Amino acid sequence: MTLDADVLTAAARAPLYFEDLEVGQVHRSGTLDVDAEAIKTFAAYFDPQPFHVDEEAAKATFFRGLAASGWHTAGLTMRLLVTSGLPLAGGIIGAGMEIKWPRPTRPGDTLHVESEVLELRASSSRPNQGLAKIRNTTFNQNNEPVQIMEGTLVVARRKAT
Repeated sequence: MTLDADVLTAAARAPLYFEDLEVGQVHRSGTLDVDAEAIKTFAAYFDPQPFHVDEEAAKATFFRGLAASGWHTAGLTMRLLVTSGLPLAGGIIGAGMEIKWPRPTRPGDTLHVESEVLELRASSSRPNQGLAKIRNTTFNQNNEPVQIMEGTLVVARRKAT
């Protein structure tokens, strides 16, 4: 399968089934802007540490400024995947994942996600699905990774074999 520079834009594409995936494919999402108020609002509910909720206090922390919670970055990544990223038939269903945050997400960042298919394995016990190992890397506007998620997704098959 030849892909446009090995990058697929998710907009206006039909859902992908297990049979549509190939190792090496890369799918790129649209973008999403991050602002200070969203960072502080999320953190106030779910991760109320000073470097996530207080711009002044954050200056004296490890991050030296306001930084989004890693869980906020994960949520933003999921939104990008669902709304404009890897368009898997039946939804994005995780079977296990490892997450790394190599640098913080900051106010003013514009994020996008690139999803690379690493491995594919048809299920022997469930013929209506397969498993895909995917690396989802969330980049900021400088093309620096702010999150790397690598995991296995359950992917619907077009027809049982």
